[in-house]
Amino acid sequence: MPYTIRPDEGYDTDIETTKYLNEHVDTGDRWVLNFGPQHPATHTTLRLVLELDGERIARCTPHIGYLHSGFEKLGEHLDYNQYVTIVSRMNYLSPIANDICWHHAVETLFGIEITPRAKVLRTIMAEMARIQDHLLCLGAAALDLGAFTGFLYAFNPREKIYDICDYISGQRFHPDWTRVGGAMQDLPDEETFKRMIKNFIHDDLPTAINDLDGLVSRNRIFIDRTQGIGVLTHDEAIAWSASGPMARASGVRRDLRKDEPYLCYADNWDGQGAEKVKFSVPLAEEGDVYARFQVRLEEVKQSIKIIDQLIDHIPGGPIDVFADSKMVKPDKNDVYGSIEGLIQHFELIMSNRGWEPPIAEAYGAHETANGELGYYVVSDGSPRAWRVKTRPPSFINYQLMPKLIEGHMLADIVAVIGSINVVAAELDR
Repeated sequence: MPYTIRPDEGYDTDIETTKYLNEHVDTGDRWVLNFGPQHPATHTTLRLVLELDGERIARCTPHIGYLHSGFEKLGEHLDYNQYVTIVSRMNYLSPIANDICWHHAVETLFGIEITPRAKVLRTIMAEMARIQDHLLCLGAAALDLGAFTGFLYAFNPREKIYDICDYISGQRFHPDWTRVGGAMQDLPDEETFKRMIKNFIHDDLPTAINDLDGLVSRNRIFIDRTQGIGVLTHDEAIAWSASGPMARASGVRRDLRKDEPYLCYADNWDGQGAEKVKFSVPLAEEGDVYARFQVRLEEVKQSIKIIDQLIDHIPGGPIDVFADSKMVKPDKNDVYGSIEGLIQHFELIMSNRGWEPPIAEAYGAHETANGELGYYVVSDGSPRAWRVKTRPPSFINYQLMPKLIEGHMLADIVAVIGSINVVAAELDR
């Protein structure tokens, strides 16, 4: 049965179809529809409350979902290494990117400079995470609009990334790989790692993305469902703090890897005067669903280019910082072979005396697949953070949902929400 809603006086947006509705249609009698929290196209627990005039969306009220995870509060109860198991669950599409970003923020707080080997390996895995995230977004976007084969093209190579994560960390889905000043362990065998990466970026992945591109990019149904839908202009993207492909598809030239470089995106990443990695930042001007799809597809190709520059130039030496630092877990040989290493390991792992961070605050951010992911850490000098705050890209981008969808048809929701690539664990934290 229709549900009568009192129209708000003066409610309007700048979308032409919504203006038409407000001027020509009686808004006193609209349907209310809950889209989610368990709708197949939402992929998760988020919820949209829609007011419909026929099949056209007159209003969209987004809700952040029902995970109720308390991720940020847990940062006050776990130490700086333990908390990596939580941040990897904030984005379960590319969890290792969260690991890397979290310890980047912590190392910024502690004033730790990681080793050249750690920089290269973290950069490679950060780009693998970008590919991992984009493949799911591209495949699910095709699936939601009826291209099931496109979903398979994108999803099959993701299994190879899980195999690589499993190889370096022992876990497929949530690697929890990084530690303060390095990683949980060095590569089991560097040549095997190189072979796995090269087979993936040279054989498996190019074939998959070319197949996906050829299947949907010139498909008349896909084009009609995505071009001109969910348009976000350049100025609107800046005003709403959008980042990542959401912003770059609207012409915003912003990428932290270029604007605030870190790891191997900065100069002298190997400590021997090597130049930073070379890559291009894809941009589009249209700002619609189709543009966001194309930007993500091109970013996958650029990630291949970055990894290809690094994979044969992994520096030797330790992956962990140790030396005189008391903030970093010692090498296993030192734990087993010296009393100093054993004591430091005990204090970091088994007692509350190991961490001695400065009383300070720090913010560290990375350019992840969905945009700027940042962690703001406040320390009171104790072994655990006094406060941890996350700047999750999905949460920021999701606020655009009403702006992008109001005035469109009900069927356009799956296209728009897929182009945002919302991760529910970044919403209800």
